[in-house]
Amino acid sequence: MFLDCSNTSCDETYIRTEINIVDYIIDRISADVHVLITSQEIGSGGEQFQLIFYGLNHYRKETDTLRFETLPLATDAEEREALVHYLKAGLIPFIAKAGYLNEITLQTKLQGNPDKNEKSGNANTKDKWNYWVFRTRINGNFNSDQNYRSRDIGSRLSADRVTDKLKVSFSLNANDNRNTFIINDKKILVRNHSINFSHLLAKSINQHWTYGYELNGSQATFINIKNSFSFSPAIEYNVFPYSNVNTKLLTIRYGPDIRRNQYYDTSIYGKTSEILTGHNLSVNLSLNQKWGTISTGMTYRNFFHNWQFYNLSFNTYVDVRLTGNLSFNLYAFPSIVRDQVFLPKGDISSDDILSRRRQLQTNYNFFMGFGVTYRFGSVLNNFVNPRFNNSGGGMWFF
Repeated sequence: MFLDCSNTSCDETYIRTEINIVDYIIDRISADVHVLITSQEIGSGGEQFQLIFYGLNHYRKETDTLRFETLPLATDAEEREALVHYLKAGLIPFIAKAGYLNEITLQTKLQGNPDKNEKSGNANTKDKWNYWVFRTRINGNFNSDQNYRSRDIGSRLSADRVTDKLKVSFSLNANDNRNTFIINDKKILVRNHSINFSHLLAKSINQHWTYGYELNGSQATFINIKNSFSFSPAIEYNVFPYSNVNTKLLTIRYGPDIRRNQYYDTSIYGKTSEILTGHNLSVNLSLNQKWGTISTGMTYRNFFHNWQFYNLSFNTYVDVRLTGNLSFNLYAFPSIVRDQVFLPKGDISSDDILSRRRQLQTNYNFFMGFGVTYRFGSVLNNFVNPRFNNSGGGMWFF
């Protein structure tokens, strides 16, 4: 079996320990069964896992798909136990065809009262919360040495209701950040805070079309926004049915954008406040297949009053197995920035540049990483050895 968890996290040590009737192969081409495991967040806050069993070599005609959902507060132990349970179930046809069915014991146990005909994940089950999920979070960190101190405090409150027909969400985020620098006995204090409210509604039309809108309100000292309010209706088309979200997704979304900005300082275009109208176009592709994973997207937006004010951004993640032993991965986030209408006018001091007290003018942003992996030697990977996993020790610099 080739276990493919490139799209989600798997406790492979636990899986190999609990399922020892198969050989675990690190070369997909050499395997008899390729198991692709993906996961998506569901409306309750839990996850839906999908396991696709691809038969290879003598089992190439065998293919099966299993799905299960986890509770919102399910622990890692509960998730991995459920994953092993469904892996065992999906492997039974392959084990049987290999002639090893006598090596395993099957047990069945009916959970609950069969007269109630209860069904896990049944969309018709009544929910006392009417599918609303609420989350709250407070986080902070502190860092200090002789020349530098940093303090960051953040909070988040959200409410979401997700069904197959309607998706509604509200969120409120706040953050306060303070940094103190001491340079040549000069103390520099940099403080920034932000607050953001967002609301999203998306209504399903059918398996391909969705319409909805986003509302946003924000304040951010770093980007000179005293207050900003925006409204963005849009329509989205998925080339593939939304039911295939775990394996393939290609969406195209378009809509207008209306926003009102008020600035702390006069902007580089002489504005203290303004109303901006524009539009947004985004295209996103996601593929989770036997040969690997691709997730890429493009977003374009501009303002109508001056089409030279635009933003074009891309995001790409690729993890592809080129052969049985060679794989390639790439992640990149380039963008062309031409819409920084919020920048304050005036000279930029060296303190602003060194401490990043405020957003500076830029024409682009770029981040990229890549890697190539080549495996050779034994293709088996059955052994579990947790010794020295958490070894201690310090770090030495020379």
